Amino acid sequence: MITAPDAGMIYGMKAERKITVHVRSELLNKAQRAARAGISETVRKGLELLAASEAYDGLLKMRGKVKFSINLRELRQDRR
Repeated sequence: MITAPDAGMIYGMKAERKITVHVRSELLNKAQRAARAGISETVRKGLELLAASEAYDGLLKMRGKVKFSINLRELRQDRR
């Protein structure tokens, strides 16, 4: 039985859903220029960035709270 959350999923392949999204043309055009991609890839990239933002927020909250045992000056010596 296919339920609403499963609608549009293709089994046997990567789980994907076909969606319809209404967006302002100007916003889509700007996003496509920034992504240098077509509509589908632009929407995918935007969703990936949004999904990753929670992880980025968590990392920012840890800023200054994590002690590293690496000496940054010694690490940079390898670049010379």
